[in-house]
Amino acid sequence: MFMKICVVRLFLTSLGLISGFVAVNFHNTSAVLAEAPLEHSQLLVNGQNITVNKSEFGVRIVDAKGKANFFPTSKVPLKKGDAYGWRIKLQNYQGKLRWREVLRLPKAPETWATQEDENFYLSADGTTAVTKRTETSANGVIENFWKIAPGDPLGKHKIEVYIDEYLVATFEFETVTF
Repeated sequence: MFMKICVVRLFLTSLGLISGFVAVNFHNTSAVLAEAPLEHSQLLVNGQNITVNKSEFGVRIVDAKGKANFFPTSKVPLKKGDAYGWRIKLQNYQGKLRWREVLRLPKAPETWATQEDENFYLSADGTTAVTKRTETSANGVIENFWKIAPGDPLGKHKIEVYIDEYLVATFEFETVTF
């Protein structure tokens, strides 16, 4: 009977009636329904299908030679001059793209600074920043980074990235002392 249920679930999944992937543990009788990973999600923007191939969060550190190096992590040491942020790789997208980033901090920093004043909005309590940009993606990559400054708060942070109005990535990370 269990095998018959597995076959039916796999058949329904292949027809698209159940989304995601069905993983079955044959040693016990439980089945797990897992959603498709975010980095492979598709959406329609400006009449083009967009596939998010990869999304990653990390720290960008500039070495002594001036070369920027990206290190994926969910723990960000608060070291002045380094930067944290995200980058998203889009498959075969050509043209301009509107994206929005919502950054949520555990408490307000001592100061906020950005080069995009007209596309930057701050919540009344200073804990949430919204950045909006329209840009042409270079090699299908969009990204945004925040430089670490004195007075940045320790603790859990969250970034949500939207293309048009579609949520395409969520990054949760923690800033720590180094």
